[in-house]
Amino acid sequence: MRVLVTGAKGMLGSALVRRLGGAHEVIAVTRNEFDIIKELDVRDFVADAKPDWVVHCAAFTNVDGCEKEPDKAFNVNALGAKNVALACWGAGARLAHVSTDYVYDGAKGEPYSETDPVNPLGVYGKSKLKGEQEILKVLPDALIVRTSWLYGKGGPNFVEAILTQAGIRKELSVVSDQAGSPTYTPDLADGIVRLAEAGAAGIVHVSNDGHCSWFDYARKILELSGIRGVEVRPISTLELGRPAPRPAFSVLSNMKYQEITGHSLRHWEAALKEYLEKREEQG
Repeated sequence: MRVLVTGAKGMLGSALVRRLGGAHEVIAVTRNEFDIIKELDVRDFVADAKPDWVVHCAAFTNVDGCEKEPDKAFNVNALGAKNVALACWGAGARLAHVSTDYVYDGAKGEPYSETDPVNPLGVYGKSKLKGEQEILKVLPDALIVRTSWLYGKGGPNFVEAILTQAGIRKELSVVSDQAGSPTYTPDLADGIVRLAEAGAAGIVHVSNDGHCSWFDYARKILELSGIRGVEVRPISTLELGRPAPRPAFSVLSNMKYQEITGHSLRHWEAALKEYLEKREEQG
């Protein structure tokens, strides 16, 4: 396959470029090549590139930043997604679009399937949902991959934030009333490639297996890193006081992904262990 990846220097985009590189032809695109909110630029670039698939990773993913800059959020996450879909339609390319668990309100209390009602709480989730809707209007056979709590090489993430704070503080306060599935970008990249190779369409959830709270996640990061003498204190979302509301339980069911690919992503703890080991090896 000839695959164009947007946001190719981000955590997920760079993981996708690495995953695709051996078996497929990759066109790695950043804002230097085109700005996704400029429809004509996107259309012309994709038309010239002639990809079989476009994997759209570029997005405004700062959840609190989206709350503070809603116009930017909808321009990038909704209008930008629509522009990429229009470009794919014009070029006859398939589209895989990366979306989020934050399209759900977290009230269900058990893993969400692709058919569950959506009800995003904040601007980030609303803008990403609008992007999904705009894409499916243009390309009913698009692949929408919803995922959660990403971390990996090449970008800011929760793991790095905890390790940084543990280096300068003896007590960390971490939210204990939000649950989700930490997802390692190389594992997600592999899942997206498997779906594309299978010709999948529609909404599919892809995340590492198992789930935890941010509090449990932080403790596991310190444990697997061998860091001692740092206390992790549980606090509520209300106590944290962040600008954007977040779902209390946004765990995704991966049954559809497993049925399509015959594959399961490993448990989040095993993925985290690998990330930390590689991080240590690289200094």
